[in-house]
Amino acid sequence: MKALENFVERIILASRWILVIFYLGLAASLAVYGYSFILKFVHMIGTVSNMGEDDMILAVLGLIDASLVASLIVMVMISGYENFVSSFDNAEQTDLSLLGKLDSGSLKIKVASSIVAISSIHLLQVFLNADEYDNTKIMWVTIVHLAFVVSALMLGYLEKMMKH
Repeated sequence: MKALENFVERIILASRWILVIFYLGLAASLAVYGYSFILKFVHMIGTVSNMGEDDMILAVLGLIDASLVASLIVMVMISGYENFVSSFDNAEQTDLSLLGKLDSGSLKIKVASSIVAISSIHLLQVFLNADEYDNTKIMWVTIVHLAFVVSALMLGYLEKMMKH
């Protein structure tokens, strides 16, 4: 019976390496998203002389939004790998020390904060183009954003309670 238990435990522990497939997929999606960012940036440069101030702000907000999403992907890849698969070798000597140690609780808070920031940018884009949206759409975008804010605050509060 003990041999069976040891076998099952080895399989369960080894299965964490399956997560690497997801992290590699995220790395590939980051590369594709980077290409998309470059296309948006080149388009912005090509049309900058025809843009009004509001259009320029919207274009830059789109680039900031993309940057936040890309940062979120990197954060999830690195902390997920570090927390669930394996520690990075020589993490102290590499740039990984800039990230600090992200446990699952702090990762949730950072992800929630990133989602709130991304939602804020989207909400600002909607408000800047308010004439293109009906009031119901604006209301729902605002409600969804507020739900993200409340969720992030609750996650922060729960994490603080768990540490005490």
